[in-house]
Amino acid sequence: MTAFYFQSNARSADGLHRSGNEDSAFVSGRLIAVADGMGGHAGGEVASRIAIQTLQKLTPVLTNVDIDPDSTEDLLLNSLHTIDSEIGEYAEEVIEVRGMGTTLTALLLVDSNVALLHVGDSRCYRLRGNTFEQLSNDHTVIQELLNQGTISQSEVADHPQRSVLTQALMGQGTVVPVLQMYEAKVKDRYLLCSDGLSAVLTDKEIKALLKKSNKEDAVKALIEATYINDAPDNVTVIVADITEEEVTAHQLLGAAQ
Repeated sequence: MTAFYFQSNARSADGLHRSGNEDSAFVSGRLIAVADGMGGHAGGEVASRIAIQTLQKLTPVLTNVDIDPDSTEDLLLNSLHTIDSEIGEYAEEVIEVRGMGTTLTALLLVDSNVALLHVGDSRCYRLRGNTFEQLSNDHTVIQELLNQGTISQSEVADHPQRSVLTQALMGQGTVVPVLQMYEAKVKDRYLLCSDGLSAVLTDKEIKALLKKSNKEDAVKALIEATYINDAPDNVTVIVADITEEEVTAHQLLGAAQ
């Protein structure tokens, strides 16, 4: 069976109105992930770092080709519970970070499929040929209102609850993990990003910049576009192409470094 890999370029930036970076990210040949922390500078950093570093530690098991795909998917789903409990344990010990939490959006290559694990409002997009689509579903009050038809897309920007999450990893044991599976195809391009990007740029703008042939140029252009728009939040971007060429490099970014 053909082995697939992520060939990635990534960057995490502080934004123009933040004193530190609460985003974390991880890129490797088979697993990539973005986490956006919340709960104040110190707490947000810790929560996103726990999420990403936990995934990093699990990478050798999650990418072990001797483990059958169903078991790998179960392990990936269960990683959310591991992360959630570690966040809860840390918050019990360190009072000043109680209430902290993090989003998590991760992609894992499992055989000929891409598994998407997602909690919160960081996003996963896929560019296949000229077709650009958001694969993740925002766990936000706004998204629920949109789904119900209670508000229109034009009302989102000024809505008082636009940043309220309905799910996040906060150590409370209440997260409901969902795994979405997609067929992996060579030359598919994936974008993982914190809402520091998606809250500032439209899908049309993101697609235009993501289509740059060079991944490094695409990452740079996406980050620069948020700065042109005043970059109100930390912004983390991973651009990853599916390839059959083996990729062994890995990297931690943002608060997880």
